[in-house]
Amino acid sequence: MLIDKRQANIRMVLVNTSHPGNIGGAARAMKNMGLFELYLVQPKEYPAPRAVWRAAGARDVLDNVKVVESVDQAIEGCGLVIGTSARERRIPWPMINPRQCGQRIWKESVTHDVALLFGREDRGLTNSELQKCNYHVNIPSNPDYSSLNLATAVQVLAYEIRMASLSDDQGVLQNIDEWDQPLATSDEVELFHEHLEKTMEEVKFYDPENPKQLLTRMRRLFNRSRMDQMEVSILRGLLSSIDRITEK
Repeated sequence: MLIDKRQANIRMVLVNTSHPGNIGGAARAMKNMGLFELYLVQPKEYPAPRAVWRAAGARDVLDNVKVVESVDQAIEGCGLVIGTSARERRIPWPMINPRQCGQRIWKESVTHDVALLFGREDRGLTNSELQKCNYHVNIPSNPDYSSLNLATAVQVLAYEIRMASLSDDQGVLQNIDEWDQPLATSDEVELFHEHLEKTMEEVKFYDPENPKQLLTRMRRLFNRSRMDQMEVSILRGLLSSIDRITEK
C-alpha cells in the first residue's frame, strides 16, 4: 500500500467508540477516499470480529490502527485539529462547513499533521475535547432527523477531503495564506494553556473556585488566532517572567 505524505499526515480520530462495527465502517469509508491513518481513543470493544467484518476490504486500515488512552495522545504533534459537533455550544467556537473542512485539512496536511475528531455515538465530543480544537465542523442534515451514524459522518467528511485533493490536482483549490513560522502543535498549545492557567491563578486573575468560563474563553481566543511556534515561545517567556516576579 503506497501512501503519500499528505495521506500519512491526516488522522481520523474516533473517541470512545461503543460499537466495533462502526470502527470497521469508518475504516472502509476512509479507504474508499484514500485515507489510512485511524486513531482510536479508548474504544469500548477493540479488537473485535465485528470491526473486521464491517471493514470488508479495508482490513489494512485496521491493521494500522493506533489505539491510545487520550485525545491528547491522538492529536499530539498536530498543527490543525478539527472536531465534529452536532449542536450549538454555550460559548460558540469558530465553525466551518464540511467543504471548508476538507479543503483546510488537505491544504494544511502538506506541512504538518492534522486530526479530525469524531465523538461517541450517543453524545459526541465533550466540551473539554472540543476546546482542544481549532475549528468545529457540523454536517448540515435534516433538522427533523439529524443524527448521523458514526461511519456515515466519517464517510461524508472523508469525501470532502477527497474532493479537495482532486481539486488541488486540477489546480483549482483555493490557496491558504502561507506563514513565516511553523504553526504550534496541539501539545505545544496545551502546555501553553497549562502554563497560562497556573500564572493567572498565581496573580489572582483566575479563581479555580469561581472560574466563570474564563479558561474556556482564553482557549477560544488563542485557538482562534492559530499561534505559531515562535509566538507560543514568546508568550511562555512572558509568563515565565511573570512567574519569577511573583515568586520573589
